[in-house]
Amino acid sequence: MIYHLSLQTAGLIAGLFLVLVGLPGLIMPEFARGFAQRLPRSRVAGFTLLTVDLFWTLWLLATMEMGEFSSFRRPLLIALPIGFFLVLRFVDEFLAVRALGILFLLGAEPLLDAAFFRMESSRLLVTVFAYLLIVAGLFWVTMPYLLRDQINWSARRPWRWRLTHVLVLLYGAAILACAFMRY
Repeated sequence: MIYHLSLQTAGLIAGLFLVLVGLPGLIMPEFARGFAQRLPRSRVAGFTLLTVDLFWTLWLLATMEMGEFSSFRRPLLIALPIGFFLVLRFVDEFLAVRALGILFLLGAEPLLDAAFFRMESSRLLVTVFAYLLIVAGLFWVTMPYLLRDQINWSARRPWRWRLTHVLVLLYGAAILACAFMRY
């Protein structure tokens, strides 16, 4: 265990994240739609998310037990910042989407770790969310234009936009309710 999060803490984090994503889409749909449609090509968001990815990865690499691969720790600690600057320099297309995909992949592990060997069936809400993060992260890192297409599809019709955000909000509320009452 690297993160030492309880299932309750992981549920609170996942639920709050989903509520904070779903609520603005319902309260301020035009603002949220505009923000979401600008996000895939946003250079500032790409830099910010990639910087978070870099520091999270450096922390993981510096603190985790690597076993027989511990000889790779120092070269990787040197290569990661170099790769960060090379990506900023040469990857202009959909940098924010790729960085968000990496963040989703990094964020799924603590959720799965917290739900590991727990007997409550409600833990599956957190586990399913973690696997959704993994699938989305893999697709967005390798095919970043998909997020743009997904946003444009849901923003094309107001009822799709509302339905998407209602579902996200309800899922987040269910995880929060389980975090407070069951975990």
